[in-house]
Amino acid sequence: MATFGNHPFLIYYFMKKLNRTTANISSPFPERILEFGGGNFVRAFVNWIIDSYNAKTGKNLGILLVTPIERDNYTAWQGQEGLYFVLTKGLRNGKILDESYLVKSVSRILHIHPRWEDYLRSAENPEMRYVISNTTEAGIRYSSDDRMADNPPNEFPAKLTRWLYHRYQYFNGEDSAGCVFIPVELILDNGKALRECVLQNATHWGLPEGFKKWVVEANTFCNTLVDRIVPGVAPDARSAEWEKIGYQDEMITQGEPFHFWAIEAPPSVRKELPLDKIGLDIVFTDDLTPYRTRKVRILNGAHTAMVPVGYLYGIRTVRETVEDETMGKYVDQVIFEEIIPTLDLPEEELMQFARDVIDRFKNPFIRHELISISLNSISKFKTRVLPSLLEFEKRKGALPEGLVLSFAALIRFYKGTFDGEHIPLNDDAEALAFMDGLWDKCDGSEQALYRLVEQVLKWEKAWETDLSKVPGLAEKVTAYLMQIEKAGMQETVKMVLK
Repeated sequence: MATFGNHPFLIYYFMKKLNRTTANISSPFPERILEFGGGNFVRAFVNWIIDSYNAKTGKNLGILLVTPIERDNYTAWQGQEGLYFVLTKGLRNGKILDESYLVKSVSRILHIHPRWEDYLRSAENPEMRYVISNTTEAGIRYSSDDRMADNPPNEFPAKLTRWLYHRYQYFNGEDSAGCVFIPVELILDNGKALRECVLQNATHWGLPEGFKKWVVEANTFCNTLVDRIVPGVAPDARSAEWEKIGYQDEMITQGEPFHFWAIEAPPSVRKELPLDKIGLDIVFTDDLTPYRTRKVRILNGAHTAMVPVGYLYGIRTVRETVEDETMGKYVDQVIFEEIIPTLDLPEEELMQFARDVIDRFKNPFIRHELISISLNSISKFKTRVLPSLLEFEKRKGALPEGLVLSFAALIRFYKGTFDGEHIPLNDDAEALAFMDGLWDKCDGSEQALYRLVEQVLKWEKAWETDLSKVPGLAEKVTAYLMQIEKAGMQETVKMVLK
């Protein structure tokens, strides 16, 4: 299609605007899901999954999307009558995937601030059964500043408490009016945290004990774990994507092929909402811990371990790191031979997750800078890498060479310069000052490097343990640090490869 100069004016002029008439989509589904938040993640993960569930089961669960903050009115989305496309771009089993999917299950969008009474009236819908939220990590919090008389109160849990109390009163506390809550905020025990905030509000506002009992006994709050990178669609790429789908879609978004949703839920929820039966990577479980550990150790751990090694090697992005012949072997060794042996899920499940992680690292549609991942590397190393290193030593009676090299590289990275180039370190002031002080006193001799390593290992405020007590760790980290200084990172990496 022709464009005018560098601006696709003609594309905009002739392109069909997306709505139910132009897309030939029937009337909205009955509202059975109340959803808070409409950002990229909700659109490309939660709603994409719900729509897939509807398509495969015929359940036709309609989503009433409410905007929990004042500035989000989604006028364009309302004009599209809830419709939008999700693009999936990346690698699946090593092959390029580039496809689009029209999400049809958002039945209505309600701006909560000017339409507060309409929001409360939605609690009177007897078919409303599920409540999903994605209000960022800071969204699930209690504030004593919120009052029952506020229309609306400020915090999301307070808004939800008002909705639940209205529902409780309207249905006279009937157990059948209870709901299933499935928050996807990235905090530990998100369902439990949400329930506790609701109960705190109920106590603070002096609501009846019967209401609090109903919240606990008639409603189910599920803890969840979610995982999908959702970069969205860059502004300068929108017109090209609109041409592909044939519509002007102001809410178009994009996610990687990988997706994972683990939900702690009782058998009753698993039976009535069998999301795990539609061919997507969704599991119900009694305990999220193994899946959280898998993600933190393999995905996040590999990210954190590769950063100082890859950066000092001379590479600047994740994709370039795993596609480099030597660094790719290093990352494989760290994941498959050093991290996976420390985990307790079924081996094939771990291996498949790891293969998916490598595909994610190689995604040609996402540019992930190593330096951006290096933010707060000290604390990240403690939570993401150190547990694997220590567990490997405990189980194998030996130190994992690749992870130890990463530790040495991390120490060298925090010197702030390498091969005459400045490294833009980004960490809290205390961590930067501690490492800078150690390097200022180091003259580069083997004895000085060993003393530096010992002090780093004894830094209990960072590691919450004295790592100098780990047999052989100080000597091995020092040896790799010396090798990095003498021969450079490229030769040092080759030393650890099996």
